[in-house]
Amino acid sequence: MADRENPGELGEYLKACRARVRPEQLGVTPYGDRRRVPGLRREELALLAGVSPSYYARLEQGQSRNASPQVLDAIAAALRLAPTERQHLHALAESAGRRRITRPAPVEHADPALLELLGAMREVPVLVLGRRGDVLAWNPMCHALLAGHLDRDSASVPGRRPNMTELVFLDPHTRALYADWDSKARAVVGNLRLAAGAHPDDPALAALIGKLILASREFTTMWADHRVQSCATAAYELHHPIVGTLTVTQQTLRSVERPDQTLITCTAPRESASAAALELLAHVAHQPVRDGAEVSEPEGAEVAELPA
Repeated sequence: MADRENPGELGEYLKACRARVRPEQLGVTPYGDRRRVPGLRREELALLAGVSPSYYARLEQGQSRNASPQVLDAIAAALRLAPTERQHLHALAESAGRRRITRPAPVEHADPALLELLGAMREVPVLVLGRRGDVLAWNPMCHALLAGHLDRDSASVPGRRPNMTELVFLDPHTRALYADWDSKARAVVGNLRLAAGAHPDDPALAALIGKLILASREFTTMWADHRVQSCATAAYELHHPIVGTLTVTQQTLRSVERPDQTLITCTAPRESASAAALELLAHVAHQPVRDGAEVSEPEGAEVAELPA
């Protein structure tokens, strides 16, 4: 059982959500002149959620690990959590209520259906990400757009695969690529929070988070904020070293067969300056990459991925 000094992920998340809400936003009349904590008091949130203050306090302190879905929904409604935040709350509560069994995570391989789709989209930057943000596969266009300074074949070798969160925080080329780096950084941290809540027993995921905390003060600050964000559709302005400034719309599609994997595309409106930049990049992306000689690959298989 957790003690008052160790509320666990569920308790920390509840405290962070509570701190972000102002009483006036929820129609609560603040009482007392001095508030020791930002946002709602525990008693105020308990009243809004229809639970006893003592029960809510135990839940936030990690002393109660069996909150019902109905109670969690009531708390989520009181905090006005978005659907993604509500989903994360339930995942953390489920994790808190079960015994942890840590097992080595199997090596991830891209869903063959996603690979087939990726191979068919030659003129669109596309990549497949695993649950931890590892690049499981990318086509030449995506490699040239996001990480042309890296070995294109690195995605095909477990242990050498680029990790998108690591690139955003630890790679100077990637930092320089995004005009609004802070927005991109918060998006990847929010998405990593969701993954950590869904896979609390994944040692490789925990190791990644620990590495980033030690290596980046900015990551540590954003991680401590406990915000979650599901990457769906977002526009990013890029300062590309070859084709200049362009804006791409990043869209994320999730595999039904393997929901931990996502296929991400980067597109631009037709006949726009950004679309022209992508066309120019296509010529660069499909140039020979080894000793000045064209690399022979099967048709539709320009994908850095090993067979499962």
